[in-house]
Amino acid sequence: MRPQSVVSAAPLITTARPSAADLLHTTPVSAHSAVYIQRGSRDFWRVTLALFAAGFATFALLYCVQPILPVLSHAFAISPATSSLSLSGATVMLALGLLVSGPLSDAFGRKNVMVTALLLASLCTLIAARMQSWHGILLLRMLTGLALSGVAAVAMSYLAEEIHPSQVAFAMGLYISGNSIGGMSGRLICGVLTDGYGWRVALTAIGCCALASALLFWRILPASRHFRPLSLRPRSLLLSLHLHWRDAALPWLFVEGFLLMGAFVTLFNYIGYRLMASPWHLSQALVGLLSVVYLTGTFSSPKAGLMTARFGRAPVLIGFLGLMLVGLLLTLLQALWLIVLGLLLFAAGFFAAHSVASSWIGPRARRAKGQASALYLFCYYLGSSVAGTIGGLFWHSFGWLGVGGFIAALLSLALIVGWQLQRRVG
Repeated sequence: MRPQSVVSAAPLITTARPSAADLLHTTPVSAHSAVYIQRGSRDFWRVTLALFAAGFATFALLYCVQPILPVLSHAFAISPATSSLSLSGATVMLALGLLVSGPLSDAFGRKNVMVTALLLASLCTLIAARMQSWHGILLLRMLTGLALSGVAAVAMSYLAEEIHPSQVAFAMGLYISGNSIGGMSGRLICGVLTDGYGWRVALTAIGCCALASALLFWRILPASRHFRPLSLRPRSLLLSLHLHWRDAALPWLFVEGFLLMGAFVTLFNYIGYRLMASPWHLSQALVGLLSVVYLTGTFSSPKAGLMTARFGRAPVLIGFLGLMLVGLLLTLLQALWLIVLGLLLFAAGFFAAHSVASSWIGPRARRAKGQASALYLFCYYLGSSVAGTIGGLFWHSFGWLGVGGFIAALLSLALIVGWQLQRRVG
């Protein structure tokens, strides 16, 4: 749908300033466009497959470097904390880009923004695979993150607008399951191929897979029916921002996103360093294979969406945060099978909790859903960048016990936020 003018021009004979309602006025939708996509319909599965492909590509591109951080440390003679910047730099640029891509998608539509973003991110990864300098790789990783900002928040907004309100949580869970498989595949492919053929071949393979996913997404995603363009005037954007921060739940959800992603990325950034050391001495390929624990998110995310209809969002969120904490405690033990079990529980809890929190944004945002989703994901990826890098300092100074203590503190704060959400909005 082409963007239309969203603020009615005042007559030339008046000097009255436009009201807040005028600034947020949107183009009315037709009776046909009022029909939501229902679960089980052909369009529902087209949306599911398309956004699954988008989630797959986004998270494969973003996290493919995580299992090869030790390899990058060795190849470029850099510290673990510096190596982690290849991930943290991408996520912080993604977070900053969300502040622009969310409002842009509110003005110009969802699909075109997402397609362009996926293509650019794929190309940046393919170029990074041939780059010879560490600083060049870091720059291209940052550009990859910036490009991917055009997918993350926009996909959430598309689902909130097009899927029937009673089924948004379930659809969001399916989308996030695509994220979990993408994150797993990116790590798995990169880890295994790096062990056999080197990290450059691995990054090239990831870039090609993401490019194919982008083309599939472009071909099958249905056009928006409920999208209504909003004004990009600063006063309109600020007014929407003010409404978001005055909401009883949205600010707490933004903080929850920061804590959730900070805990998740910190654990998986440094677990490879631990397991490649004594007494386990796992190979790079085996460390990459640990990413199969992400498959638990494929099941836990849709399940969490269904559970919210029965128990409410806040109780389900708190329950899965508790599951993450149990998983973390198991990783502090020495038996390898208990560590792997802990990773399974931690990943299942994370993807389910993220599914609940992210699906809460659309129903709570009264206006500018793209901006609200962008704010949540800004905090989400900011947590990845900040906590993921700080975790390296804990690893350097205190080993895995220090990393575990840091993650436990983040999850404890996340539980407090969950209780605040239950007390305020139920």
